[in-house]
Amino acid sequence: MSPRRNRPKDQASSGLSGPSGRSAEEDRSDRYGGWQTSEPWQGEEWSVRHVAGASAAGKTYRCPGCDQMIASGVPHVVAWPEHSGVDERRHWHKACWNAKDRRTSRVQRSRNAPRF
Repeated sequence: MSPRRNRPKDQASSGLSGPSGRSAEEDRSDRYGGWQTSEPWQGEEWSVRHVAGASAAGKTYRCPGCDQMIASGVPHVVAWPEHSGVDERRHWHKACWNAKDRRTSRVQRSRNAPRF
């Protein structure tokens, strides 16, 4: 029995890397940062990038939506206002980003919760 092919024959010989027929450079943003979109929020346009869990290995972040840690290797969302650039990036849990309009502006903690 011959080994299984990972790619269709026509794509293997054409020199294209991705399943969509794009070159490796065009495919790089999808590979490392997921897909990026633009969303309106609080009267501004925000750049939103979905990060795969493998890309977040070895790093932890604090979610501004729930004030909890995003553990290493957990898929999440990175968002920043388009006018300010990437210096204002914030890492959010996907559920927290999706619920951002339903949350209050102040984080609600129980009495015995630690203050960070």
